[in-house]
Amino acid sequence: MATAGLAIGIGNVWRFPYMMGSHGGSAFLVLFIACVVFLSLPALMAEWALARQTRQGTIGAFMATFGPVYGRLIGYALLLCVTIAGGYYLVVIGNVFYSGYFSVLHGFSVQTTADFKAGLSDNRLQLFLALLILSASAFIILRGIKSGIEFVSNLFVPFFFLVSFYLIYKVLNLPGATTHLSVFLQVDFSKIGFTEVFAAMGQAYFSIGLGATLTLIYGSYLRDDIKLPKLAVMTCVSDTGAALLAALYLIPALLVFGMDLTAGPTLLFETLPGLFSILPGGRLFGSLMLTALFLVTLLSYVAVLEAVVGGLQGDSDIIRFSKTRLLVILGVIQALLAVFFTLRPELIGIADLLFGSAGMMIGGCLALLALAWAIGRAETVRQVFGGRYKLLSTVYFFWIKWVAPAILIIVLSGTLYEVVTG
Repeated sequence: MATAGLAIGIGNVWRFPYMMGSHGGSAFLVLFIACVVFLSLPALMAEWALARQTRQGTIGAFMATFGPVYGRLIGYALLLCVTIAGGYYLVVIGNVFYSGYFSVLHGFSVQTTADFKAGLSDNRLQLFLALLILSASAFIILRGIKSGIEFVSNLFVPFFFLVSFYLIYKVLNLPGATTHLSVFLQVDFSKIGFTEVFAAMGQAYFSIGLGATLTLIYGSYLRDDIKLPKLAVMTCVSDTGAALLAALYLIPALLVFGMDLTAGPTLLFETLPGLFSILPGGRLFGSLMLTALFLVTLLSYVAVLEAVVGGLQGDSDIIRFSKTRLLVILGVIQALLAVFFTLRPELIGIADLLFGSAGMMIGGCLALLALAWAIGRAETVRQVFGGRYKLLSTVYFFWIKWVAPAILIIVLSGTLYEVVTG
């Protein structure tokens, strides 16, 4: 539940529907699933193997594989990326909390739209909510792995799935919903270019929490007797299932009422309130969806804080603060970033592509290289497969050593070329 809670979050309900709507529709969905199976799943096992082998977070793991100089440089750069991502993520989660609160208390309608938008644009309110969520996340971390992270994960994750199944049932019973969904799901690969492939790969990495930060710190806590392939498959299925479930109730509902799927990052806070205002039973629908989303996004943000603090503790030669002091320092930094993104919300989408997609893909590529080239085949096979499945182990190691890094590098380079050349 904890690894599922790390993976399931904003990436599934906020990010996935608008990425799908903006980058090729159902063709993006096919690409995303392919990226999860052929890239995210092997990479997740690799990052956990690297973490369990070194028993370190980001900085310690890369210092153990690339040496103290390059390892520190890579580790701090990746933690900087996830710290910045945490800053805008905190603002988005605050908006989710506010939206859920507003839906429960007032509901969305023509009469309440102005009040809702006024609350979203109230910088002081948004900052207060961000700080409240930051404090709650820090409290969960200080409670420890079992009493904090695992305890809340066991409550929040099942609730999210139960709500999702209920919402799918309600939406697919709307007149014309299944027809609209079947038309939308007709695959058109002519819409696919490097940008769309990059978006699908970035979503697969962002959604599951890859990038040698979040998964590394959780992996360092895994017992030696836990089978990584089984846990990785369960985590990827949970995460992908959550994204598909969200798409199955959001996309048909939006299409039935003729709303814009390409709204981008504003989909959740501008388009969906309009949907809830005209959807039959929209107040209950919106309240359940936003409450469930808030709970799982909180788990993902807990993972962000844990990854940064745990990663910094791995550099004991430089960082000699206790976990509590590191949390306070990180909290101040996160608060300052929240102030910035509260004042400049239009930059969240750009920051998300840079630090959410590109940063995580680069970090994930470096993790594969660290495991395959520095740790080596024998220890990789032992960590992932326990020394069994010789043929599968050989194929897997070849894949993470040569094929997966090459795919990541080619797509990143191709996307950069498309951006530069227009």
